[in-house]
Amino acid sequence: MAEGAPARTAERDRIVDQLKRAFEGEAWHGPSVLEALEGVTWKQALEKPIPGAHSIWELVHHITTWEDVVRRRLLGETPDVPSEVDWPPVRDKSKEGWAKALENLKAGHAKLRKVAAQVEDAELDTSPTGKTSTRYVLLHGAVQHDLYHAGQISVLRKA
Repeated sequence: MAEGAPARTAERDRIVDQLKRAFEGEAWHGPSVLEALEGVTWKQALEKPIPGAHSIWELVHHITTWEDVVRRRLLGETPDVPSEVDWPPVRDKSKEGWAKALENLKAGHAKLRKVAAQVEDAELDTSPTGKTSTRYVLLHGAVQHDLYHAGQISVLRKA
């Protein structure tokens, strides 16, 4: 690199930034996951204002699951995701249970970002599990998944 030339940002770093924006804020499209959840009470999180739709609390559990699944896949694991894992039931329907669900969501995302930050650019186009999804697809999928469900949470809040 020529002297004085700006350092090239690793593609991995740009993806990790997108993970952060989709989850914490400053996403280009609108509210991130945490922005969509801001101010949601445990009672609101349990409501199902749209027939056949999941509650906000169920969405939080689902997002938490997939943050962990993507992290584990990046590490080369192939976790099973049966429906009871994909959409875990809300068992502790209390104010404390909601606080714990949010804490788990944030911790799971932090773990995913930590693993994502260790991926080398040269690894992005390879599959960590030997299956079809590359690390690039897994990481962008996590961003897309967060934004999709942030939108659902926003709609449920308005319903």
